[in-house]
Amino acid sequence: MRILIIAPENTVGTLSLWKQAHEARGNECTFITLYQTKHDYDPGICLNLPLVNANPLYMKSRHQYYKLTRGGKGDYQEKEGCPPVWKPNSFVEKKYFQFRDWFWSFKVEKVIKEYGLLEYDIIHLDWGLEFYRDGRFVKRLQKAGKPIVCTYHGQDLRTRGVIPAINKASNLNVTSELDLLKKHPDIQYLFLPFNTKQHLPTFKTKDTIRICHSPTNRYYKGSETIIPICEKLAERKNVEFVLIENMPHDETQKIKQSCDILIDQIHNRGGWGYGMNSVEAMSMGLCCVTELVNEYIEFIPDHPFVNVNGNNLKETLEGLVTNPGKIMEHRIKSREWIIKYHDLHNTSEVLYSYYMERGFV
Repeated sequence: MRILIIAPENTVGTLSLWKQAHEARGNECTFITLYQTKHDYDPGICLNLPLVNANPLYMKSRHQYYKLTRGGKGDYQEKEGCPPVWKPNSFVEKKYFQFRDWFWSFKVEKVIKEYGLLEYDIIHLDWGLEFYRDGRFVKRLQKAGKPIVCTYHGQDLRTRGVIPAINKASNLNVTSELDLLKKHPDIQYLFLPFNTKQHLPTFKTKDTIRICHSPTNRYYKGSETIIPICEKLAERKNVEFVLIENMPHDETQKIKQSCDILIDQIHNRGGWGYGMNSVEAMSMGLCCVTELVNEYIEFIPDHPFVNVNGNNLKETLEGLVTNPGKIMEHRIKSREWIIKYHDLHNTSEVLYSYYMERGFV
């Protein structure tokens, strides 16, 4: 089979991982991105389209606009509905997307023809998006009888909502965010894929316990609570705190691998528990500290996480750093658990079972 993935960007490298998974099964996989990610992940066939990017200034400006049109939380304002449905927030926004679709069409139509995008067998739309906001490309795919899969990662469904034309055409919706199962009436859970073979942790006991926090977005991760607690804890002789931000992914990995504990998130502003940050850390054999809601605990009862909240984070960390044996226990269990649920082979088995249920293969 030939599988096409269209995505705004290769945010945390998942597009490359899915490409590996599909190709390991003897299929061809191509991914196309609309713009360069701010990290150094492979962009695939990158169109470098104008009027959208991952630049912090662009993101800040968008947030300020949404504060005016959506409410005080701006880009973080969650929508009602199951599913929430996107529509322009103003006349100006409506005209902006109409103009952008027209402006992009000159390049996009050439790419569709040059790469034969209508000839692929299964089309994945990351973030539930295609090239056009009016869904004109997905309508052509639908007319040609192509199976369409939409993948939602969190804010795309929580704060933006489904694009009507795309949602109508989608044959399968998947997500790795548990709370989104309540945000869409027809969506399946799929653990994030990861190449666990790239890490071979040694599980050596060290004199100094290194704790790291690696937020891509401080608001979503609850960093304003996490950082002061960790900085205070690092005043102890045997504890070091490392804040990992705004650096190349390779460098991030090297630092993370040298640590014992990762603190992922608290306050549940950007999901109900954990994401690729924890997946990567657990593959390295780190003890992962995060806030899990009761629904997640019931969904993954054998999880290896140290479950915390804003009220007990300080106390929990103090308990861990005085008990290295407990940290090691969580580290070993993390590695075993991540292979069981997130390894590329295992996640692709689940995805292909969804394909078979819907008659794609």
